Amino acid sequence: MWSYEKRLQFPVRIKTPNAAAAKVIITQYGGPDGELGASMRYLSQRYTMPWRGVAGLLTDIGTEELAHLEMVSAIVYQLTKGLSADEIRRQGFDTYFVDHTAGVWPQAAGGTPFTSMCFASKGDAITDLHEDMAADGATGKEQQCCLSGSVRFSCALAGAAKI
Repeated sequence: MWSYEKRLQFPVRIKTPNAAAAKVIITQYGGPDGELGASMRYLSQRYTMPWRGVAGLLTDIGTEELAHLEMVSAIVYQLTKGLSADEIRRQGFDTYFVDHTAGVWPQAAGGTPFTSMCFASKGDAITDLHEDMAADGATGKEQQCCLSGSVRFSCALAGAAKI
């Protein structure tokens, strides 16, 4: 069904590791409004969508969310790659590192593991589409929070994260 290209949808090249930024950005991977939940939401809802065109659109969006998931994974990995134990501890990433080391694992910024309770698939077109719109709005606000304030990072995720 899918063809996989061995490249990211948008290149990620982090030059300076920053575990503190990774701790916040990880929520875009497996947090309640992250890319894992988004991809599962759209790909699960497509089966009961009564309109073929909308079902196809949900498949396309779900597939793109998987590409976003891959980019966020690359960002988290590159932000934590090569850090010393002291840097990991000083930047507040030690509680994650003790369980997952350098592995990218789906969780929210606060450490809550990903759960399928983060998305809905009710089998009713109107309910599902409303859920999609609400989730996309929450994701946009979450991304703005990650990109502003005290946590700043050097990557192009802001422009590539959502269609």
